[in-house]
Amino acid sequence: MKILIMGLPGSGKSTLAEKLVSMLEESGVKAKWNNADVVRSFFDDWDFSPAGRLRQAYRMGSYADSDVANGFVSVCDFVCPTEEYRAAFQEKFAADIVVWMDTIERGRFEDTNSIFVPPTDPTYRVCKMDSEVWAQVLFDAITKSTPLKFDSKKPTVQLLGRYQPWHDGHTALFERALEKTGQVCIMVRDCQGWGDNPFDFKQVERNIHASLQAKHAGKYVIQLVPNIVNITYGRDVGYKIEQETFTDEIHAISATKIRAQMAAK
Repeated sequence: MKILIMGLPGSGKSTLAEKLVSMLEESGVKAKWNNADVVRSFFDDWDFSPAGRLRQAYRMGSYADSDVANGFVSVCDFVCPTEEYRAAFQEKFAADIVVWMDTIERGRFEDTNSIFVPPTDPTYRVCKMDSEVWAQVLFDAITKSTPLKFDSKKPTVQLLGRYQPWHDGHTALFERALEKTGQVCIMVRDCQGWGDNPFDFKQVERNIHASLQAKHAGKYVIQLVPNIVNITYGRDVGYKIEQETFTDEIHAISATKIRAQMAAK
C-alpha cells in the first residue's frame, strides 16, 4: 500500500508519518517511511527548481514503488506542491491514500507557497493537527478497511446553512442526518459580507473539515451555493424537509454568541 502525506513545509507531515509508521510496526505490519529531507540528503540534492522538484517526485515514487513491490506499506511525506509532481510520484503505482495537511495558511518558504496547488480529491484533508487521532485514522484505514468514497448517486441528506462558524450544534445535526442515509451534502450559503457573516467559504470549509474529517471522511461533501433564503416546492417531489429537535443544551448553542466571543478575544 502506498501512502502520500503532503502539504506545505511545517504543516505536520513528518510528525504524522513517524507516528503512523511506529504504530504499524508495533502491530506487526511491515512499513517503511520515506521522508523527503532524508531522501534529498542521501542524494545530496537540494535543488528546488522545477526540474529539481520533479526529479525528487520521481525519486520518492520510485522508493515507494519498491517498498510496495517488497510487501511493505510505504509512507511518504513530502510537499508535492502541484499536480505535475503528484502525477510523477504516482507514475507507476497510484497512491492508495492521499493525506493533505491543510493545517497552515502559508509555509516558511515563499517559493513553495507561490506554486502550491491544493489537491482536488485527497482521501483525507487534515485541517486540525492531532497526530494521535490522525495516525489512528490512517492505521484503521490501512489495516481494517478501505477509505470510504462519497457516491453522489446514493441517497443523501442535505444540510443548508451559513455555518458562521460551524459549531457543536451543527455537528450534532450532521450526525443525526448521517444516520438516515450514510452520507450528507453540506451546502454553504455564499453570504460573506452580507449581515454578520465574517467567514468566507474557504474558512467555513476548513472549520467543517476540522470537525468532521477524522471521524467521517468519505461520508460527506461540502458545496458552495447561492445565498438561499427560501426553499419552495410544488407537488410531491420525492424528498422530505424535516426539522430535527435536540436537547436544550444543543439548541442553546448560538453562532452569534460564538462570533461575539471570538471578536472579544
